[in-house]
Amino acid sequence: MSNTTDKATPATPEGQDQDLGAAGSQLSTAPAEDAPGLPSLGVIGWARWFWRQLTSMRVALLLLLLLSLGAIPGSLIPQTGIDETKVAQFRKTHETLAPVYDKLGLFNVYSSVWFSAIYILLFISLIGCIIPRTWQFVGQLRGRPPGAPRRLTRLPAYTTWRTEAEPEQVREAALALLKKRRFRAHLSGDAVAAEKGYLREVGNLAFHIALIVMLIAFAWGQLFKSEGNKLIVEGDGFSNTLTQYDDFKSGSLFTQDDLDPFSFTLKNFKGTYEATGPNRGTPRTYESDLTYSAGADGEEKNTTVKVNEPLEIGGSKVYLVSHGYAPVITIRDGKGNEVFHDAVPLLPLDGNVTSTGAIKVMDGYRDAKGEREQLGFQAFFLPTYVKGNELSSEFPALLNPVLNLEAYHGDLGVDSGIPQSVYQLNKKNLKGFKDAKGAQLRENLKPGETMKLPNGAGTVTFEKGIKEWAGFQVARQPGSGWALAGALAAIFGLAGSLFIQRRRVWVRATAGADGVTVVEMAGLGRSESAKVPEELGDLAGILYEQAPGAPDADDDPADSEASPDPQVVPAEGAEK
Repeated sequence: MSNTTDKATPATPEGQDQDLGAAGSQLSTAPAEDAPGLPSLGVIGWARWFWRQLTSMRVALLLLLLLSLGAIPGSLIPQTGIDETKVAQFRKTHETLAPVYDKLGLFNVYSSVWFSAIYILLFISLIGCIIPRTWQFVGQLRGRPPGAPRRLTRLPAYTTWRTEAEPEQVREAALALLKKRRFRAHLSGDAVAAEKGYLREVGNLAFHIALIVMLIAFAWGQLFKSEGNKLIVEGDGFSNTLTQYDDFKSGSLFTQDDLDPFSFTLKNFKGTYEATGPNRGTPRTYESDLTYSAGADGEEKNTTVKVNEPLEIGGSKVYLVSHGYAPVITIRDGKGNEVFHDAVPLLPLDGNVTSTGAIKVMDGYRDAKGEREQLGFQAFFLPTYVKGNELSSEFPALLNPVLNLEAYHGDLGVDSGIPQSVYQLNKKNLKGFKDAKGAQLRENLKPGETMKLPNGAGTVTFEKGIKEWAGFQVARQPGSGWALAGALAAIFGLAGSLFIQRRRVWVRATAGADGVTVVEMAGLGRSESAKVPEELGDLAGILYEQAPGAPDADDDPADSEASPDPQVVPAEGAEK
């Protein structure tokens, strides 16, 4: 059996073995680079030059890098479409930088002119690169591998031997062998031409198409997305309309008609925690039991929403994102009339659900003199109170709940027209109730206990039934499925283009001057690789078994029987 040589392909002099260039042509669908030089004068010449530069691989990679760099400010700088409050706070804190950021569009990175320009240019570049490559690849699939060059010895992988089998038999055996190895093969004159590794170009094209799909999906998602948050106390419900959300943000092309019609009611929230060990207090389960219906007249259904297990209705997903407690408070005036009775949600401050908030009585209350007045209470709730620790809860579950209240009266400021948080108490126009010692009235209440306001101003009762609340996020992200599919396709396409090699094999069988058949095999890959000579050696070994080597005319027959290997003919220019 002969050895297979592996060497770089030497340059072909003009007029010599010109068909060697044809043998190596179209091993990829990459467009041929033009010779360096200035474009022809005129508008058409400059337009053609600009188009070729825009659709080149290096420009596409540069645009992709610029797009990645451009997304960095969008992650580091507050964005108006995500959090208006943080943007306003940044403007107040950085009075010098804020005007500069406004001119550069850094508060709206993803909708800025410069980011959109990079995005659109990358999109055009990819399309301009894919379309011609696709048509060229389709043409290659419809065609046949090119015929064998006249001098196979000039190819990087080459082997030869002599055999007594007829040339037609060798070619037929080679054709069958190559087809069995999944080569596209055909007879071309006195040789068999075969090619393999088309999945490399398929992967390359799939990678580029996947990038386009991801760009479209990202743009679609940014333009039509919506995301809102809602805090719901046990027993309360929610309808998917803009007025129901606590806060809401959306893409620039989103309309209210894009909201999926549905509603749900929070029946019960259940949370369990580790009771002992180093992870004491760590949540074990967070789940909400809901009753929901899709559409205006949809049938009611029961479901359970857990963390990372959202409820999907249409194109919307309802996520469970937060949890807290809502003590039930009853407030009466000096005559015993009930002026307030409701569950008041308080916001957690730490992992043990130490919570704070405000209780506001805006209407219906009259003081001891019968005059209209408003009441406000600063609330501080500890689910597990331990004597001696007045500042924080010791455990997130309701083991020893205590509600601390500070009482105020006067004007809450809700009628001024200036919006204020329902969880904060504006004490500007409020006066504190005083205790017997003249200090601010402040008491700890356990479930069922009542705090008396001084001078017959009324009472505040902390009811025994403590409710819980759950925070939900309703997100609608169109195009996310396409973005995921594009990302997976890009990964597999890139892997195919990197690890699959496009290569060609030729087998020539001709009758020599002495009538003995000379078999030549050569291989050529898109890039220099050890796989081509290894594969050629494997194919040659199988074909050699079907067309064994013949002895030379001057050899001793005894030596031929002892050593049946053919004469080794190295590739031209290889070391002997």
